[in-house]
Amino acid sequence: MIDLLAAAYGPQHWWPAETAFEVILGAYLTQNTSWQAVERSLANLRAAGALSMEGLRSIALEDLKNLIRPSGFYTRKAPALKAFLAMLDGEFQGSLEKLAGNPTAALRRRLLALPGVGPETADAILLYALKHPVAVADEYLRRIAVRHGLLHVPEGRKGYEMLVKLTEQAFAADAPEDRIRHFNEAHALVVAVGKAHCGPAAQCTGCPLASDLEQSGKAGRRG
Repeated sequence: MIDLLAAAYGPQHWWPAETAFEVILGAYLTQNTSWQAVERSLANLRAAGALSMEGLRSIALEDLKNLIRPSGFYTRKAPALKAFLAMLDGEFQGSLEKLAGNPTAALRRRLLALPGVGPETADAILLYALKHPVAVADEYLRRIAVRHGLLHVPEGRKGYEMLVKLTEQAFAADAPEDRIRHFNEAHALVVAVGKAHCGPAAQCTGCPLASDLEQSGKAGRRG
């Protein structure tokens, strides 16, 4: 299925950011909102000189809330961003390189212990900012997995981890450096087809994955 998406959409060049820290900001801000809203918040931060670790350190919390307001949930996201930076400064001398140098499992646990960080945010930071071979799952992948009969996905953390394992199994034979690239592209391609065809109501006409539904006899599944 990923091969079909790659043939249809081509390389995605994700994550859309200029620095690793900008990736982290985006991973926080994109929770429960659209990327267009995140772009407005990032533009505000850039204009205020706060699109960097030093800029975020120096800006007052209330000012940060106002700058990221377009992304929504700013009263929660602003303190969460400050908490991430406090962890980075207090435990890793303010260095993303030192943070990234930790074992993946331990680093994931540390990220999940931060306020405002769930599994999807932690995994996005690990993969896109810190270059760890971690798969990322999201609502688009859940819809595809259910609609194409790949697996039953329960609600909550258990369902998320099942989707991660589904992606990991697809690239289990890859070398670690290849898995980073393939996990990156797989998630980006799932988002691309999800935005175009796999919303709350499936729009299967013209979808690169429509042939899978037809061949497997699942063409009527839309839930």
